[in-house]
Amino acid sequence: MIRTVRRLWLLAVLIPAAPAQTARPVVAVGGIMHETNTFNPKPTTYADFEVGIGAEGISRGPDIIRAFEKGSTTTAGVIAGAREHGFDLFPTLSAGPQTLGLVQDDAFDRLCNELVERLVKGPGGGRRLSGVILTLHGTMVTGKHAHADAEVVRRVRQALGPAIPIVVTHDFHANVSEEIVELSTALITYKENPHLDARERGLQAAGIMARILRGEVKPTQALYKPPLLYNLVFQNTYHGPMKAAVDESKRLEKDPRFLAVSVPGGYQWADIPAMGPSVVVVTNNDMELARREARRIGDMLTATRDKLKLNLPDPAAAVRTAMASTRFPVTLMDTGDNIGGGSAGDSTFLLDEFIRQKAAGWFIAISDPEAVAAAFKLGVNGRFDMPVGGKTDNMHGRPVRVRGRVKSLHDGRFVEPEVRHGGMRYWDMGLTAIIEAEGSTEDLPNIVQVTTKRVFPASIHQLVSCGVYPSKMRILVAKGTVAPRAAYEPVSAAIIEVDSPGSTAVNPARFTFKRARYTK
Repeated sequence: MIRTVRRLWLLAVLIPAAPAQTARPVVAVGGIMHETNTFNPKPTTYADFEVGIGAEGISRGPDIIRAFEKGSTTTAGVIAGAREHGFDLFPTLSAGPQTLGLVQDDAFDRLCNELVERLVKGPGGGRRLSGVILTLHGTMVTGKHAHADAEVVRRVRQALGPAIPIVVTHDFHANVSEEIVELSTALITYKENPHLDARERGLQAAGIMARILRGEVKPTQALYKPPLLYNLVFQNTYHGPMKAAVDESKRLEKDPRFLAVSVPGGYQWADIPAMGPSVVVVTNNDMELARREARRIGDMLTATRDKLKLNLPDPAAAVRTAMASTRFPVTLMDTGDNIGGGSAGDSTFLLDEFIRQKAAGWFIAISDPEAVAAAFKLGVNGRFDMPVGGKTDNMHGRPVRVRGRVKSLHDGRFVEPEVRHGGMRYWDMGLTAIIEAEGSTEDLPNIVQVTTKRVFPASIHQLVSCGVYPSKMRILVAKGTVAPRAAYEPVSAAIIEVDSPGSTAVNPARFTFKRARYTK
């Protein structure tokens, strides 16, 4: 399916600089970002947005600059791009919680209303907005809106009118809809998974906006949706079947006729009509070129269908393989408990296998506020003996009794100085305890890290900040599929993706889809 966008207002989008004009353009930046797992029964509330993903909750106004400018996120790129291209930035609202279930409509409306109100009010001082850059995830779903990201753009467009340029950025896992392509002036997504290019995409968005405002380009964009599901296991853009199409998008962007070429892999745990991979091509006033190249790259994805066959070990087999290895550490990707994808963060299938198979020298992090509270009450060196994990729902295993000692207690805050998945710098796990479980030796400790918050494993400093060093372990567990690789590949002798159960199980056959058009 090919979707083209022809805007009757296109010429009005351009804001020419009058010879006597000296004021710099003002561009708003803001966004409501959420990756909604419709198979996760826990709804996303306004309070979840206030907690945030790493260490930030909802940021407003100038606080957005302070919160993001030192990181490597999309917003950090927009901030740097504004300075590079000579326009003033008007920060509005930035909100993004951990991935959970459906966003409650009252939370969505409250955030949307605030974003729109800030945009309508504008920067003040007699200055008017010249454009808007919206940093959206591309996979948000509410009870009323199957593609809530498009609804955000629709409300902004309705409030500000058809003439103002709106450049939208999306995550690599975006489920792009026809509506959002129609409503936006230009849409771009991350190119890399793990997401190491978030800041680059912010810079790119700022560059496109600057060229629009200078009257240099007239964006036209086309969307093509290949007829398949592209499983997350195969969405690694550094190797594997998707790499060729992504590389082709990068090649095309070197051609001045193209403003942006995006090949998002989609997000398979959002049961909506737009679920699946997409190709979005933005050209400089050449619709036919956009349509042709979107279809051509889309066909490249379709041609890889025969390479998308799952063949992953279950938890028991994965642990056996890791134990038999001669090079360490081996990292096990707990794909069914992919925290970044909206899982519980307290799956116990691998923990159960470690204990059952008497593995040695392993590490696993589990979100369990109850266990954390007990550990803090016991204190360092206290005897720990209680069920851990498996408390969120019935999809992620049963609670597993862990016996051992409280090795250390932490506030759970850490900083990631390198560019890692998503580009976040500041993290907060909440109060955190390190439990040295039974069977540990001085050389090969068995470590359960219990955290108050669910924090997806995008940083090795999640371990190091608590005195756990990967080089001294034999087996590490990262609750994810592709995202943790940026942090874990440099310290791992091998990585094994595990076909574990959970709300992010990579096998689509584990789920009942009702609205998605393609589920294989």
